[in-house]
Amino acid sequence: METKRSNNNDFVVIKALENGVNVIGLTRGSDTRFHHSEKLDKGEVMIAQFTEHTSAIKIRGKSQVLTPFGEVFSE
Repeated sequence: METKRSNNNDFVVIKALENGVNVIGLTRGSDTRFHHSEKLDKGEVMIAQFTEHTSAIKIRGKSQVLTPFGEVFSE
């Protein structure tokens, strides 16, 4: 995967490798909270972005995650 850095917010690509992968967005600020949740089935792809509201993304389940820093697999 070729990586490019830009002045825009970073995106991550999440591909579910099994049914029922949960992708959860967490907020910024003094209190970290869940603000968005999605459930992906095997083969589904989600493109997520870090924004002024999203400081972290939590993934539960087997998935492939592509970031500007490389590729990661969750178990």
